[in-house]
Amino acid sequence: MVLFTMPFLGTNIYRTTVCNTDCEFGKDVVYDFLGSHRFSWRRLLLMVALKVIFMLDALTTENRETVLILDDTSVHRPRAKKVELLARVYDHAEKKFIKGFRLLTLAWSDGASLVPIDFALLSSTNPCNRYQGVLKQLDRRTCGARRRREAVTKSTSLLAPMVQRALETGVKARYLLMDSWFGMPAIIASLRHLIPVICMIKRTPTVLYRFNGKRLSAEGIFREVKKRRGRAKILSSAVVTMNDGEQARIVFVRDRKKKDWLALLCTDINLSEEDVVRIYGKRWDVEVFFRTTKR
Repeated sequence: MVLFTMPFLGTNIYRTTVCNTDCEFGKDVVYDFLGSHRFSWRRLLLMVALKVIFMLDALTTENRETVLILDDTSVHRPRAKKVELLARVYDHAEKKFIKGFRLLTLAWSDGASLVPIDFALLSSTNPCNRYQGVLKQLDRRTCGARRRREAVTKSTSLLAPMVQRALETGVKARYLLMDSWFGMPAIIASLRHLIPVICMIKRTPTVLYRFNGKRLSAEGIFREVKKRRGRAKILSSAVVTMNDGEQARIVFVRDRKKKDWLALLCTDINLSEEDVVRIYGKRWDVEVFFRTTKR
């Protein structure tokens, strides 16, 4: 309880344990507890987040769509030398390799508030890109050992288990939002049976969808569909069939930054084009969360 309340009171471990004569334990007890490989921090975060979500959900109307957001960000550790599993990872925002980790995060949002509910701190899957290996030999059944195995696993294999854990715990959400880095057909197919997915897709010639009896890329479909005239924000949409045989809707929207277009994919074909764009706009909440936590 003392550790949990410290951020809200604006204090730290030194002032709480060393300077405070009323504290019943010392700083060594705190560090031993924080470094314990047997404690499930993931479970603690999920249970606390669930209480917060229930509180926020009671204050909002049923018409407001609640969503899950999957995204990752880079954690820079440029001066670190002997941090366990420290690696050379690629930063998509800066478009270069950095020294540190990737933080894969699953969050819940109602469009006004965002609550992180699960996370995975990822190293590199390539041993050659790691500056340090595993420093401690732990019991394979402990949480710490499982976290270390997870850190060197591909992030795409962690997405479905993270979403399934959240839903089985009791988190209520209508849609799952993802950026284009996760908007691949195989990932969408593994997630759509858990929750409807809305994501941005890449304009690549290697990813094809079936439309009007032909296998076309996103750009090929855009050339086939009829566009709205004028300065419409939503240019067009098309219902396509994916590789797993399931249907999805691709919505083409105008890019505000340059004279181009973007493509959003929604596995719920009954959702209108306007609602797809509006709901996907809630994904920006996680970017604000990343910026705030890094300060």
